[in-house]
Amino acid sequence: MSQVEFEMACAALKQLKNPLSDQEKLLMYSLYKQATQGDCNLPVPPVSEVRAKAKWEAWNKIKGMSKMDAMRNYVAKVDELKKNEAA
Repeated sequence: MSQVEFEMACAALKQLKNPLSDQEKLLMYSLYKQATQGDCNLPVPPVSEVRAKAKWEAWNKIKGMSKMDAMRNYVAKVDELKKNEAA
């Protein structure tokens, strides 16, 4: 897995025609953040900030995953989404 493959997957995600579900968006967000920044280091947002809290929870759920594994999972998910779109 290389940085270039990861960056290509990031670009490919933006080119998808079918919209992602909220769960897929959260997954992609969390894998991207883990791959680029590592473990979540932000304080928990207040419950009133529903979107921010959901993003924080998704990212924090994969705490401990290596940046390389996060990149691999991100690329694999983008490939899966592209295949589903082509079908």
